[in-house]
Amino acid sequence: MKTLKFTLLFCLTLAFSFNSFAQKRDLDNFRPRDQRGINVFEAPKDTVSTFDGLKVRMGGASTIQFQAIDHENNGAVPLVALGDNFNLATANLDIDVALYDGVRMHLRTYLSARHHPEAWVKGGYMLIDKLEFVGEGFMAESMKYLTFKFGHMEINYGDAHFRRTDNAMAMYNPFIGNYLMDSFTTEVGFEGYYRKNGWLAMLGVTNGKLNQSVEETNTKAVFLAKLGYDKQLTVDTRFRLTGSLYTTSESSKNFLYDGDRAGSRYYFVMEEEGASASGDFRSGRVNPGFGTEVTSIMINPFIKHKGLEFFGLYENSTGKGFGPNPPSRTYNHYAADLIYRFGANEDVYIGGRYSYVDGEHSSGQDISVDRLQLGAGWFLTKNVLAKLEYVNQSYSDFNAASIFADGQFDGLMLEAVISF
Repeated sequence: MKTLKFTLLFCLTLAFSFNSFAQKRDLDNFRPRDQRGINVFEAPKDTVSTFDGLKVRMGGASTIQFQAIDHENNGAVPLVALGDNFNLATANLDIDVALYDGVRMHLRTYLSARHHPEAWVKGGYMLIDKLEFVGEGFMAESMKYLTFKFGHMEINYGDAHFRRTDNAMAMYNPFIGNYLMDSFTTEVGFEGYYRKNGWLAMLGVTNGKLNQSVEETNTKAVFLAKLGYDKQLTVDTRFRLTGSLYTTSESSKNFLYDGDRAGSRYYFVMEEEGASASGDFRSGRVNPGFGTEVTSIMINPFIKHKGLEFFGLYENSTGKGFGPNPPSRTYNHYAADLIYRFGANEDVYIGGRYSYVDGEHSSGQDISVDRLQLGAGWFLTKNVLAKLEYVNQSYSDFNAASIFADGQFDGLMLEAVISF
């Protein structure tokens, strides 16, 4: 407990040091990396430009967790013994650059992650909200509503990825763990947006590859789409509803549910003896195994009235795995967050999330997994967040020889987050 207090104090000191700097360096069309970015989805489209020359914003994030979780199964596969202790601290480095009026670049590097203790680049993109570099006033009327985004980047499938933890960037997630079927990947692609009067439409295409190479493979393009409505109905009430699509007809290895190389927050849960934190980094997640073909849709309602907010998720995913003539299988994913934020600046919150997944395992057996998360958080400053979570996850209908047969884990986690 003394170590945790020291960690929180260290976080607080760092946040005060960087707080004023980060405020001065925010850019146009930029989602703040602190408390102000909560419940921001796509990067905003500012109506007034502040560009006065090339500007570089250096930012980052750091987190550490204390984990006290127990797990069990039917004993067919021995599980690693779990103790109560700290996980590896994770860190991000963000570089954002205003290159020109309406043109911004983003690059994120994972300095330390569960899967890779060494530094490596997550990805980056260019965001274009004006075409002034083509010519003064070029398509100015159209560009009031259009945004273009391209790069080796986190794709905009669904709204859940805007609320998830991205390695050390845990400020936007009211809980410590991510969703059960964690749809997240980085691919080289293009997304075009049209936004007007609360309506949002997006079309995108990617090369379908997580790991880039000129070597010829049987991977075909991925097509993305999103349609939604997001409006501040009154001073107190906001409503958002979106539907998203991700589809590819052929892949040598698709990573939509396998792409988070930063790893799960629940270290070693339901892992067998001999597992390693970096090698077995997907602990507690559900991956349907659609490696060669996948079509997924996600529907996300979001309602916020004063301090009370609801975020919902329904996802239907159909696809195929590897092997000769693999059968088409389907998974359904349901989740709901209910959060209440209070205090002068909504600096404190409590909430719960329930997630449920059912589907046909590659063995042909129908299985299901459910998770309950109860959490609370306190923004010590807008750059420092302390979280507490209780998690309980259960596995049902798995084959008796599976490591997940009669599987269950539960316990407490504490997390300290800095982001600027």
